[in-house]
Amino acid sequence: MLVRIHPENPQQKELDRVVEILRDGGVVIYPTDTVYGIGCDITNKKAVERVAKIKGVKLEKANFAIICYDLSHISEYAKHVDNASFKMMKKGLPGPFTFILEASNNIPKMFNAKKKTIGIRIPNHNIPRELVRLLGNPIVTTSIHDEDDIIEYSTDPELIHEKFEHLVDCVIDGGYGNQMASTIVDCSNGEPEVVREGLGDINDLY
Repeated sequence: MLVRIHPENPQQKELDRVVEILRDGGVVIYPTDTVYGIGCDITNKKAVERVAKIKGVKLEKANFAIICYDLSHISEYAKHVDNASFKMMKKGLPGPFTFILEASNNIPKMFNAKKKTIGIRIPNHNIPRELVRLLGNPIVTTSIHDEDDIIEYSTDPELIHEKFEHLVDCVIDGGYGNQMASTIVDCSNGEPEVVREGLGDINDLY
């Protein structure tokens, strides 16, 4: 199913449709401020397993992040955020950054089985943030493109739909996506470290 949603002023009716799919354990593809993402409700194990299968990775080895609504929402899922990291997050979010933080006990065990950390995003995009707000839980997020190979289908929602319509329950058309993924900053060891350079400029955080 292809659902068209306005990126700046998302229609409530269409958002509600997608949230129902997420509540029922569905997997959806949605726009962000970087590339299109694929995800599901963090609390639904079967849905998270489906996302891992679509990405072709084992769940215990998957480096999935979660989308939160705002900074106060993050505090439920990450613990011991030091002042320096919090200042960076305050400057950079919402925005094209993923921050790796120490995971709290609210992260389901199957989601970070061996790891003590979690990647957290607050995209500068109304669609995924509204989905999270209405759902009441973060959504798992991982980009649909291969990390080394950004191809056309990762930016055009109609081509994304053609490729993934039999694998997911819904593709949101929120306009063309970006061609660059988020910048990943690891804040779990005290000293912030850029793990992957992407759309976000780390210098903007200081």
